[in-house]
Amino acid sequence: MNILNLISNKKTLMFNAEYSFNTRKSMSSIYLKVRALQNINTLSKHEQLVKGMIDAIDDKLIFRGDRLPSVNQMISELGFARETIVKAYKELINRGIIESKNRHGYYVLNDATEQVVKIALILYAFDNFQENFYRNFREALGANVQLDVFFHHNNIEIFESILINIQGKYGMHVVAPIPDPKAQLLLNKMAFNKFLMIDRYVPLKGDYSFLVQEFEKSSYNIFVELIEEIRKYDEFVFFFKKGTAEPVEILRAFKKFIKNFGLNGRIAEEYIPGTITKGTLYFTIHNPELYAIIKDAITQGFTLGRDIGLLSHNDDIVKEIISGGITTFSTDFGEMGKMAATFVLSRVKIQMVLPMKLLRRGSL
Repeated sequence: MNILNLISNKKTLMFNAEYSFNTRKSMSSIYLKVRALQNINTLSKHEQLVKGMIDAIDDKLIFRGDRLPSVNQMISELGFARETIVKAYKELINRGIIESKNRHGYYVLNDATEQVVKIALILYAFDNFQENFYRNFREALGANVQLDVFFHHNNIEIFESILINIQGKYGMHVVAPIPDPKAQLLLNKMAFNKFLMIDRYVPLKGDYSFLVQEFEKSSYNIFVELIEEIRKYDEFVFFFKKGTAEPVEILRAFKKFIKNFGLNGRIAEEYIPGTITKGTLYFTIHNPELYAIIKDAITQGFTLGRDIGLLSHNDDIVKEIISGGITTFSTDFGEMGKMAATFVLSRVKIQMVLPMKLLRRGSL
């Protein structure tokens, strides 16, 4: 063995010895902090463990990245029941303070111990209605909560990458899923005790919480409710582009409605600027398309609700005031955000389909 190898081996042994010493020192600090709480009658053993580890972090005795005692080490050193120790570790994981690395044990993840929970919010994109959800969700959560937002843009590869990267790092996952078989497989691997499905519903195996929309029956019922306004127009045109995040359930509802009521309706992939036609009712999901139609109506001197009709999905404040108001039907995303925050803070299971609301305005 040459001199370079000897030096290298010596450095490795010194590093391993130092790492082992620091690990033992960290674990010893945790045991001391927990034992210091054992004479406080108001604290259960579970609470002693949680507070003891938090105290060790707050007092700079253990740091981010430090390894924590295993469950068996805790049992051997403190004599607590396995269930008590596992429960304490789960609480600290849910609060985003520690993490579990598969087959490698528990580690300090975050030294911000005042956090109630660390939340991953996974959305399609930051559209107006999802911004409404976020604003109400964030406000209702209150202080001492870390909220990280991710966007998958209806791309299954991005969705998978997000789920892999956040694994084991968050105490709660609030997810707007992609209606895709692969997404179902990915979500079925999540811990449902710290999972909430929002916006779109996809069926999973097991018992989980959700706050979602229902599109097909709700959309059909809205169309029926608007039948008298719809009959005023010569043609009912729905712009729908396949392969996007647009709910196919709305397309099915539109086709069924047109057929059942014998109306002159058609589906077009997109609105082409400059093609506006008097006597037509236009229905679109995309806001840029809506604004292009309004622009052409102004250019042609058409009056909304008389010369042409406009119907839009997903309400926001702009649609309330633009061009005398656009008729919309939508789930209340602000209310969804508040209800999601209540679930995150209480962990009380919820399974709810939020209703669609029709907002009649001058565009019909």
